[in-house]
Amino acid sequence: MEYLLLIVSDPDAPTYVPEEDNIEEWSADLDARGASRVGNRLRPPSDATTVTVREGRTILTDGPFTESKEWIAGFDLIDVADLDEALEIAAAHPMARFGRVEVRPVWPFE
Repeated sequence: MEYLLLIVSDPDAPTYVPEEDNIEEWSADLDARGASRVGNRLRPPSDATTVTVREGRTILTDGPFTESKEWIAGFDLIDVADLDEALEIAAAHPMARFGRVEVRPVWPFE
């Protein structure tokens, strides 16, 4: 089953410590499991553009769709056996300590 891991910043989390960021080890574990589909960092919210269509008009707005102290910093799409394995993988991500990792099952179109 596929799960999307949303890597979220958290201004109230402990300070980021680069020496404790083992993202290479985490990625290598995903590769060894055959669970990694795609993942990457995202540019900050200041680089976002929100697209809205209302009454046939396309409206472009600079920035994210919500004002928040937290923002989505990256994502990973994984394919694992079940939610328990997805949660185990998310808990091992460095941003689980320095931010948050939201785990969402993919809901395919039928």
